[in-house]
Amino acid sequence: MAIAKAERLMNLALCLLGARRPLSKRELRGSIEAYLEAGSDDSFNRMFERDKDDLRELGLVIETVENLEGEVGYLARRDSNRLPAITLDAEEAAALGLAAKVWQQARLAGAASGALQKLRAAGLPEDVDPYGSHGALEPRIPVHEAAFEPLMLACRDRRPVVFDYRKASAAHPETRHIEPWALECWRGHWYLAGFDRERGAERVFRLSRITGRVRARGTGFTAPVPDVVTVRETVRGWAGETADRSALIRLRPGAGYPLRARATKVRELGDGWDELEIPYGHGLDAWLVEFGPDVVVLEPAELRADVVDRLRAVAKG
Repeated sequence: MAIAKAERLMNLALCLLGARRPLSKRELRGSIEAYLEAGSDDSFNRMFERDKDDLRELGLVIETVENLEGEVGYLARRDSNRLPAITLDAEEAAALGLAAKVWQQARLAGAASGALQKLRAAGLPEDVDPYGSHGALEPRIPVHEAAFEPLMLACRDRRPVVFDYRKASAAHPETRHIEPWALECWRGHWYLAGFDRERGAERVFRLSRITGRVRARGTGFTAPVPDVVTVRETVRGWAGETADRSALIRLRPGAGYPLRARATKVRELGDGWDELEIPYGHGLDAWLVEFGPDVVVLEPAELRADVVDRLRAVAKG
């Protein structure tokens, strides 16, 4: 339905932009297939008025003109709908070129490549390196999960979805009915934030734990969508970025460098282990499990129990 409406709006915009004189409703109805298929004059009139308003909200300047016979016509003059020339200095063009090169996911790679070519035409010289002084670093947003693309589209279209999700502490996946808000990347992992209809609360899901296919289910959200800053903070908290206390762990020397980078205290024990004090927040148990036998949790007791439960779930397969 969304694609059909977009196609109808595009056809109407092309008709209005391509006409040399104002076109009446009758002429527009005869030129656009979707209008021809309208069941009645009232249905067509409602559809046309909505489409006209939508195009105006998108920025298209549509004039209403009345001819000598009193018939109303519509016209979108090209000179009224032409964007001003875009000029970019070298730094602006390089910054946008860098952004265009970030995406490596297949569906977005073509669009990013096309955008880069347009930036070249708009002022990015061929000899300008989009990476500037950071040529040794090549930015990437890795996307390996099959769920990313359908969830990205569902977030954009505000469309509820259903998928099977396996928590780190569970042996089998559970079906989730979600109103998706946004996708966020933290520490190289993608997370979906949204409203869980069955639990009646916001939830965050790691895409790598979604099993099977993401299915669309109906239209319309039942819960308000928070602004992007709130969603980002929610993901940050669920991904273990927000810590309100400390945990004590043992870590093998030469292992767990991300843990060492976050440690507030490190002590060499001399028996093949180091002792680390690290910030403890939501999601730390799932992160520690990723280091397998190189990590032993000493305290607090609830964190140790959570890690043990997750390891047992993994062992059960």
